[in-house]
Amino acid sequence: MEISCKPSGIVEAERPGQGITDIAGAGFRNIVLDMALFCTSRELENIGKSNIKRSKNKALVSEHPEELYSRAEGMLEQCTRKKLGCSVAMMPCLSRNTKRSDLNDLLKRLAKESIKICGKSNCKYLVVRPLFAGIAEEELWEVNRTYYLELADEARKNNVRILLENQCKDINGHLVRGICSDGREAADWIDALNREAGEERFGFCMDAGTCNLCGQNMYDFIMNIGDRLKTVILRDCDGVNESALLPFTCAGKGQSQTDWLNLIRGLRRTGFDGELIIDFRDTATAFSPILRPELVRMAKSVADYFKWQIEMENLLRKYPVRVLFGAGNMCRNYMKCYGEEYPPLFTCDNNRALWGNEFCGLEVKNPESLRNLPEDCVIFICNIYYREIEEQLRNMGIANPIEFFNDEYMPTFYFDRLEDR
Repeated sequence: MEISCKPSGIVEAERPGQGITDIAGAGFRNIVLDMALFCTSRELENIGKSNIKRSKNKALVSEHPEELYSRAEGMLEQCTRKKLGCSVAMMPCLSRNTKRSDLNDLLKRLAKESIKICGKSNCKYLVVRPLFAGIAEEELWEVNRTYYLELADEARKNNVRILLENQCKDINGHLVRGICSDGREAADWIDALNREAGEERFGFCMDAGTCNLCGQNMYDFIMNIGDRLKTVILRDCDGVNESALLPFTCAGKGQSQTDWLNLIRGLRRTGFDGELIIDFRDTATAFSPILRPELVRMAKSVADYFKWQIEMENLLRKYPVRVLFGAGNMCRNYMKCYGEEYPPLFTCDNNRALWGNEFCGLEVKNPESLRNLPEDCVIFICNIYYREIEEQLRNMGIANPIEFFNDEYMPTFYFDRLEDR
């Protein structure tokens, strides 16, 4: 699974160097080629109007789509210098509440130019939002069918896969479900397009923020999309207002406003192995540029955490032999969900009173017993004091692999908690 950082709020189109340096310095290896940096929704909205802002000595991309590559070239050069890959791109798009129904032909031209840029930069996925402005509900599929199939030949020439994205729509200031916001509908669209294209040229990009705005169960959405899902955008919001906040930062009364539980459950269940895109443009914009490098490092840690949680079952599968450390709630949840498929040899605990007893079918041993493990045996720490216990084991001279297990996003839980012992 790869992780990409969306540059919006961090990278400036005219002077991308500092933002690219911050992203690379945070440990990201991939960046999203977001072409909305070079042709914004505001620019698209104002095309044809006298008050449109023009960059000095540069043609507007909205008026000359062929200029898109020259506008993106500086950012691409900086990415090459910093050894950042671009495997996912996003084409320019209209705002949710646009009244401009005369720009669909321009969007087609921008999509084709975006595909060419992907080909030049070895970018394998391009997110292309469906057309919606000025299109009657009953005509949405047919108009978009024609639109996407017109792009298929160009995508084939450039070895690019086009990804549809779930949408919400603005009705008098209220965001409601839009095109491809139903997982079954989205799956049907992709399957139909691939049949007509004669190959798997189309896939799906799931925006978790859009799911939250539409009040959807993300587990059900993911299960309906299945292996058509190639990228997932991680962004937080309050479920009412359009925003892109760092995951876990939109919270109230100690609770996240986004249902990360069902997102991770769904991705873990389907074995998702695509691209995670972290989008925190509003959080980044609100931070001082002086603090931004620290924020980007935090964003990398958050993205790594999602990857770790989604790949938890792969981690269990990686080792042929395992033992647990901890005889409490987390161990109990491990045994409930994974004990049969990935059985541990035993568990151990620092509580002497538990030694020699049985817990969830496992013998509880003294941590000293870990000194005698076979070399290929991993120790899964099933306790929230991860770092403290890892230090304890390394100080004992134990050289076996040590991994952290976590039960925050399990398929099922024991809701009754064991008392402290």
